Amino acid sequence: MKHIIIGTAGHIDHGKTTLIKALTGRDTDTLREEKERGISINLGFTYFDLPSGKRAGIVDVPGHEKFIKNMLAGVSGIDMVLLVIAADEGIMPQTREHLNILSLLDVKKGIVVITKKDMVDDEWLEVITDDISEYLKGSFLENADMVFVSSVNGDGIGELIEKIDKLSEEVTEKTSDDSFRLPIDRVFTISGFGTVITGTLVNGSVSEGDKIEVYPNNIITKVRSIHVHDQPVKEAYAGQRVAINISNVKVEDIKRGDVAAEAGSMESSMMIDCRLNYLKDAEKPLENRDRVRIYHGTNEVFGRVYLLDKEVLEPGETCLAQIRLEIPLPSQRGDKYVIRAYSPMITIGGGTIIDPYPAKHKRFDKKVIAELSTKEKGNPKDIIEQVIFKNSRNFPNMGSIIKLSGSKETEAGGILAELLEEGKILSFNAGEGICYAHTKFINALSAEITVQLNEFHRTNPLKYGMAKEEVKSRIFESNIRQKLFDDVLAYFQDKKLIKANQKYLSLYNHDITLTPLQQEIKAKLEDIYKSAGINVPNFQEATDKTGKDSNTVKKVFELMIDTGELIKINEEMTIASDIYLKAIDCVRNIVKNEGEVTLAQYRDALNTSRKYAVALLEYFDQHKITKRIGDKRVLY
Repeated sequence: MKHIIIGTAGHIDHGKTTLIKALTGRDTDTLREEKERGISINLGFTYFDLPSGKRAGIVDVPGHEKFIKNMLAGVSGIDMVLLVIAADEGIMPQTREHLNILSLLDVKKGIVVITKKDMVDDEWLEVITDDISEYLKGSFLENADMVFVSSVNGDGIGELIEKIDKLSEEVTEKTSDDSFRLPIDRVFTISGFGTVITGTLVNGSVSEGDKIEVYPNNIITKVRSIHVHDQPVKEAYAGQRVAINISNVKVEDIKRGDVAAEAGSMESSMMIDCRLNYLKDAEKPLENRDRVRIYHGTNEVFGRVYLLDKEVLEPGETCLAQIRLEIPLPSQRGDKYVIRAYSPMITIGGGTIIDPYPAKHKRFDKKVIAELSTKEKGNPKDIIEQVIFKNSRNFPNMGSIIKLSGSKETEAGGILAELLEEGKILSFNAGEGICYAHTKFINALSAEITVQLNEFHRTNPLKYGMAKEEVKSRIFESNIRQKLFDDVLAYFQDKKLIKANQKYLSLYNHDITLTPLQQEIKAKLEDIYKSAGINVPNFQEATDKTGKDSNTVKKVFELMIDTGELIKINEEMTIASDIYLKAIDCVRNIVKNEGEVTLAQYRDALNTSRKYAVALLEYFDQHKITKRIGDKRVLY
């Protein structure tokens, strides 16, 4: 079923609340102050059933200029507007400002409702109608239906309901396929139930029991119950006014302007990149770094506008801008926003968010402007490719790509598959799912690794390669997951760029060439350590036996450890690899026959000293070959 949200707009005392009461039979002014003063202060919400059977939610907004903040919160997420103009006054200041706001928020459907027709004669009504029609030229309401009503005697109300019903057929139905998102416009508590949040569900759906997150404070909570139009439901959908009872959250921890959404589906940022349209009736140019009030969803935040492609922004002009905020804002690409001057508080512009999580930009940066232009054009495939390229160093997963690109979850998977098939991106196993990087980034990474390894081989000709951990810290982000790091290295190995063993990396074509002297030393060390068996000499003793220079011997000695020909047990003990394997077989055979092994048993079996037996068993413990239990050991 299509769900419709209708909002009102118009100057104070032009009869918006009275009109809603005539349509629905309900009074949306609920505050004592509202009734005493005869004006709407806060948002009012109700609903009514259309002749076609659709149930329409309706949002009543205040018309007083002091409460524009509340009006902006109310029109967030509406499908159509009733622009209310009193017949006895016509176009007034808040009529103009409300119409500007509606245009900036890209509201496309509406009806012009001329109220208080019973207070003027036909001649005046004709004059005021011409005046209104002339004013609306060029706006989204230029060709809108105009209905004349008297909320007092009901004249014209039936016609208005029919017009609303007809126009509702033209409203594009919101999709429930996207992630759940609810800009919060009210927070209160009900005794025995706890905290309740309300708003217009702008994306997705929500069900009882769902885990949701409230941004920007990242409060994880659970949906206890849901009400739509005062009726309990199990699930609510995009386009409905909803009240959600949430668990284990204090009412003071949430405020109007926060956003409830699917857990992990959003991030908050201190900056947004956007298209900024400056109203032609703005009183003065907008200067770079001007402080403004930003209205997004149900939120009001302060920030400064940084003009990216213009020196100043004249009335009626448009530009690309970065707005740097004073508090974090949760938003998504494609969201609309409005800005008002810091002082005096008048609406001066607004537009569309292009990048909700940008880096800080320099002005007039051609690369930045080109990237924003690509995102603004809105081709999902180009946007996703650009997001992956820009964030490849962090290897984003699908969830991050959806958040950063503002793409729909339903289309992102297909686009990623296309980009993979075209060879524009690559996928890697991060252990907890698949992540992605742009092929250009991986090519640059391979070039960087090649440079680093070439330099290492040049300065360390007898080293097998650079330690993996050193490569990781120099070239990758320090927080890269080990599984992902290993998978990227495996990709480079498959491409025959590098060779790797358990500890080291080298270029694929790297070979160690020993001089005749080094070959001689290597042969002597092999003989020394193989003939020594378990009872090996220490390094200095082995060096003395070769009769060669200590520094030269050390380089060959370390090479043999790197290649695995020698196994370094500790600083005092290094043994030949085949002796090491025999030592492992020995401990395994004892445990197989005895069920366990003691230090004394192992020492005697090896015919060695306690010193060497202890060193080997501790090494086996460290490498999970054996496990110590008291003074005995079993196989790990």
